[in-house]
Amino acid sequence: MNSFGSNFRVTIIGESHGPGVGVVVDGCPAGLELVPADFVEDLQRRAPGAFGTTPRKEIDVPQILSGVHQGRTCASPLLVWFENSDTDSSSYESISRTPRPSHADFTARAKYGGYADARGGGMFSGRLTAGLVAAGVVAKKLLKGVDIQANLIQVGGSVDVEGEIRDAVGQGDSVGGLVQCELKGVPVGLGEPWFDSAESLMSHAIFSIPGVKGVEFGSGFECAKMRGSECNDSIVDLDGKTSTNHSGGINGGITNGNDVVLRVAFRPTPSIAKAQKTIDLRTGAPAEIRIDGRHDACIARRATVVVEAACAVVMADLMLSHQLLDRVLGQG
Repeated sequence: MNSFGSNFRVTIIGESHGPGVGVVVDGCPAGLELVPADFVEDLQRRAPGAFGTTPRKEIDVPQILSGVHQGRTCASPLLVWFENSDTDSSSYESISRTPRPSHADFTARAKYGGYADARGGGMFSGRLTAGLVAAGVVAKKLLKGVDIQANLIQVGGSVDVEGEIRDAVGQGDSVGGLVQCELKGVPVGLGEPWFDSAESLMSHAIFSIPGVKGVEFGSGFECAKMRGSECNDSIVDLDGKTSTNHSGGINGGITNGNDVVLRVAFRPTPSIAKAQKTIDLRTGAPAEIRIDGRHDACIARRATVVVEAACAVVMADLMLSHQLLDRVLGQG
């Protein structure tokens, strides 16, 4: 479905070319100071503008339509809404019968009987991450003492981010990227064994971001090349601090007091200028399409703040479930 979380529950709403997109947050503690200006910094980080990003320019002024009274959250579900004002659906008419390779066109048509809004990717579009970023802003305000920072560390397997993106754009192509996120100040004890482990919940939220194809914690897949004597993190003090952090701050599904470190792999944007092979849904015959429209050459470039938001949402949910956050704030 489109909802995530138990105590801090987030529901993503809207479509890429519909009236707008947004988020409903249920379970946010009462008394949190919240005004539209709080969202500006993270929304600007998500916005296009850098080379290789989409020319679509949405203003993204947050409208708080529910859940805030006199500048503070009031315990009812929080609704933050962003109007879509720069849509152009003309380029999607020609591909309605020829699903785009590696997009959700084919699977959405099969699942929803052709009723899903395919314009701009509909509900599968990265446009909807504006709502997740808004939820992340709220979560970050709750997480006093926890610092979450994500950075784009590789594009196309290279640290030359600009060079790789320019090369891809010059060839009418796209390129993938690797985002690293670090969470500092995470308390010991968050998460459960097995299905609600800290890794499971964070991976669940992160894999919901369009374009994500891999998540690893600590040394991740490199651990498979190590021996135990190399991979084990020696404990050096009573707070659980370790000499290394191959585990990425989590043991047994539970945070261990060290920095939580993870990396997220984003695939290349499937919308590219080069001709691609598909089928004609009317006849089943092979077809060739060229995708117009407005697209990012590297979706990972604008995704760092989205990864932060997903991690913040999980941390807020976990800390509420472990009673490390008050349900009512600001009481003396």
